[in-house]
Formats: sequence, C-alpha cells, structure tokens
Amino acid sequence: MAKKKNKQRHLWRWLTAIIGTLLIIWLAAGGYFFKVGMVPGHKSFISSNHQTLRRSDPLYRQKKWFHDVKKQRWVMKSASKNYRLVADYIPAAQPSKKSVLICHGFMNNKETMGAYAAMFHQMGYNVLLPDARAHGESEGRYIGYGWPERYDERKWINRLIQKNGQNSQIVMFGVSMGGATTMMTSGIKLPHQVKAFVEDCGYTSLAAELDHEAQQLYHLPPVVAKPAEASLSIVNRIANGFYTSEASSVASLHHNKRPMLFIHGAKDTFVPTEMVYTNYRATQGPKELWVVPKAAHAKSFQTTPRQYQRHVQQFLNHYVH
Repeated sequence: MAKKKNKQRHLWRWLTAIIGTLLIIWLAAGGYFFKVGMVPGHKSFISSNHQTLRRSDPLYRQKKWFHDVKKQRWVMKSASKNYRLVADYIPAAQPSKKSVLICHGFMNNKETMGAYAAMFHQMGYNVLLPDARAHGESEGRYIGYGWPERYDERKWINRLIQKNGQNSQIVMFGVSMGGATTMMTSGIKLPHQVKAFVEDCGYTSLAAELDHEAQQLYHLPPVVAKPAEASLSIVNRIANGFYTSEASSVASLHHNKRPMLFIHGAKDTFVPTEMVYTNYRATQGPKELWVVPKAAHAKSFQTTPRQYQRHVQQFLNHYVH
C-alpha cells in the first residue's frame, strides 16, 4: 500500500513538473512573440521604408510632390493612455470641404504615405496624415494594430471638422495595418461628416494575421501556431489592454453601414488575398471590391497608378461632392 502511494506521489510530481515546464515554455513563447509583434523597433521581416526618391519609381512624381509640399504640424493626445500624437496636414489647393484621413501600415509612418497624399490632394481633398501610436513621431509603448487607434482616428476626424466646419465631408483611407484601422474605425460611432472609407489590403483580424505570420515566418504548423498566438494574446491583454481576438475588422464591419471600397493585391502573401473577400462580405453598407492583378502586399498603387486613382475617385464621387 505504501509503495503504491509513493508511486502515485512520484507520478503526480512528474506530471506537475512536466505541466509546469510546458506552461513556462508557453508563456515564454507568448513573451517572445509579443516583443516581435507588439514592441516597436526594427523588424527583420519588414523591408526598409527609406524615403530615397528614385526617378524609376512609378510613384516618383507623387512622392516628390509630398517631399516638397508645405505641411502643417498637428498635435493631440491619444484617446487613451495620454500619448502625444503627431500628424501632418496639407490643405487643398483651393478651399474645400472634402478631407481625407490617411492611415499608414505596420512600422511605417506618415511619410511613407506621401504618394497617397498626393493622389487625394490632386482630387481636391484636404489631407491629414497621422503617425499612429508607437510609430514615427507619435508616442506609445506598444503597437495596437488599429484597435486602440480607432478611437484616436475619431479624435482626428473631430479635429478635421473643427478645422473645416460642420459641412465637412470626410473620407478615411488606409493601407495594410492602416486598412485594418480604417475597417475597425468604421465599426464605432462616428460623426455624420464621415462619408466613406477606402481600405487597401487590411487583415480580417489581428489574431488571424498573427496565426498566418507565425506559419509563414516561423513555419509553425497550426497546432503550434495557435497556442503560441493564444499565449501572446494573454501577454498583450496584460501589457497592451486587449486580447488579440478582440481586434477584428470583420466584427467591426458588421456594424458599418457607410460605403467602403476594398482593394487588395492578387499576389499578396503577407496579408493573404483571401482575407479581402471575408472583409467584403462582412460590411453592411454600399461596397465595391477591386483585386489588383499581379500586385503584391501594399503595392496596388505602385503596380497600376492611373487605374488605382481612377478606381478610388470614381467610387468616392458617388458619396463625396
């Protein structure tokens, strides 16, 4: 009897040690992936976004214009955490009630969106380009992937209305993480002056994108990637204030009834092209979808500049006048 009890105790100690070790490894994995995904800094899997102007660039003219144009510097506090946020504002060439809020991608900044700013300015819009939390000149400890930022975007929208009046007509536009930010913002209560959205290659949800990247970058099978992402989600909730599963473009789009244009590159492997179809189905307002042949991630404008501007302008002409 005593031997049997000793064996049982030994077995429980052994199982407890194994479970404890696995738990430590699981939490350590979450901490590692949190640092990779949520802490700003150099990311080896992201190509450098230096702003060297090259005449061979299909968007050289637009980027050169943005480099040279005079910009107003706007500053405000974030909707939470009291971070100092910075944006560039470029008024339209002629007084206009039309404004666009442009959101950049992961580890980018407002300067990387210069070609889009030129496009909208040519279309007669006032242009506002913020640096998201923890990006560019804006303060912030962690990256929010559009989820906490959606309330920052609403504050920027109110600043545009304050600047240009109650008759303002506002469009929100974003690429990659900025596209997801646009979709997530569409799901909250917004001023009636917001007339339409344009999102380019945004993900369906942060959790889905993290699962995809874990498999792409680390070649982790789903049976490993999903528990690792779950651990990251817990760490993110403690440090960053939300579970990764909360940050959902799809769930937000279910609450959106405003017009939205969805753009995605047909050759996008970073945010898989299939995600745009899920996003498109989710929104509840007027919508259009354009999948750009041969375009890689965030390269649709560069791949076909004239057609890109024509698509955006024709869509917005239905809702912004």
